[in-house]
Amino acid sequence: MSRSPRLLALAAALAGGLSLAALPAGAATTSSWCSAGKPLKFAGLNWESASFLTELLRLVTEKGYGCRTEAIPGSTVTMENALANNDVQVLAEEWVGRSDAWNDAAKAGKVKALGKTIVGASEGWYVPDYLVKGDAKRGIRPEAAGLVSVSDLPKYKTVFRDAEEPSKGRFLNCPTGWSCEGVNSQKLKAYKLTDAYTNFRPGTGAALDAEIASAYQRGKPVLFYYWAPTALFGKYRFVQLREPIYNEACFKTLSDKDNPAPCGSASPAALIQVGVSKALNDSDPALVALFSKFNVPIELLNKALADQAEHKTPWPQLARDFVRQHPEVVKGWVPADVSAKVIAAAK
Repeated sequence: MSRSPRLLALAAALAGGLSLAALPAGAATTSSWCSAGKPLKFAGLNWESASFLTELLRLVTEKGYGCRTEAIPGSTVTMENALANNDVQVLAEEWVGRSDAWNDAAKAGKVKALGKTIVGASEGWYVPDYLVKGDAKRGIRPEAAGLVSVSDLPKYKTVFRDAEEPSKGRFLNCPTGWSCEGVNSQKLKAYKLTDAYTNFRPGTGAALDAEIASAYQRGKPVLFYYWAPTALFGKYRFVQLREPIYNEACFKTLSDKDNPAPCGSASPAALIQVGVSKALNDSDPALVALFSKFNVPIELLNKALADQAEHKTPWPQLARDFVRQHPEVVKGWVPADVSAKVIAAAK
């Protein structure tokens, strides 16, 4: 009886003294976790990109590896603690290093970060591109052609005039209670902008989005904090304002809302990975290989999120649409026989 190429390669490797542990993780095409009948539990994170990436991974693991999955809703910190306790096994979009819960669990060896889920993510202070470059098609002149850096903002406070306090410009912050709200409030102090700009906090994330979108659609000025990947970045064009280069010590003063003398710093570079529990990481080379290769190009991700926002597509359907439209991306994550099953299921 002839043996398969995979078995021949295994035999040759063992004959050469290579241990099973040294074989490429991608060689495994069966999930030991799911084959044992255990449910694969995902953190049900509720922001746009995380919702989409979670459903994309659920689709791949269900259709490609026969897993039975579920998403457990909860806040980021709650889910990071659940991951450390193996109450969930997968967190699709972990911003590594930003949370004490994650940092403590990682130091204790209870969680593992895999791959590079999103490359090119950003966060900072933005303005619409037409303010700096103009837009001839819309008849918009560049009201702030010289605006490059946060240090330029005092000169442009009249451009961003706050209707409720006309002597100042308006900075559109995150909603109260978000960690970014505290950081941005400290940045206003560090950049000496508190006398020139009001610190406006919308009530919800939806209100933040609505105010930015409304200003953009009307061709009006707006200065705001935001991040990518998001639907807004898939739909509109923005210019990020330059900040002082990232400084770890200064950023700590920004993260501490009670620090009386914060110093300016850009946010640290984003490292976004798949977080997995130790139990899953140690027992399932097939899924570890998937998560290690899982990446959605940020341009495609922004576009998918923009489409979802426009058409209100349910996240599971958006995941199927993505697989159907971009099978070449899926083929980069998993072995050919697995990708074939996922792609067929999305049709």
